[in-house]
Amino acid sequence: MNISKTVNESTLNIALEGRMDTSTAPQLDEELKDSIGECKELIIDFEKLEYLSSAGLRVLLAAQKTMNKQGKMIIRNVNESIMEVFEVTGFVDILTIE
Repeated sequence: MNISKTVNESTLNIALEGRMDTSTAPQLDEELKDSIGECKELIIDFEKLEYLSSAGLRVLLAAQKTMNKQGKMIIRNVNESIMEVFEVTGFVDILTIE
């Protein structure tokens, strides 16, 4: 999985490419722990993300809990198969998906 990161004032933008699974989810977890700091808005772009496993869901849930305390988190450009994962797991009720 490739992770591209840009910071604009208090907004952190992260674009993901590839697969977020058991072997790659820790990469995103580390990146978020290192970067989330004082950001008020976290935007994660799923446009080029092909697959999301339960390990990826755990990372997103942890990020959402952190952002609930300090701002907001938005997930953008979710494909049909990942949206289905969000719907089946109930994550559509937890996450802000645009």
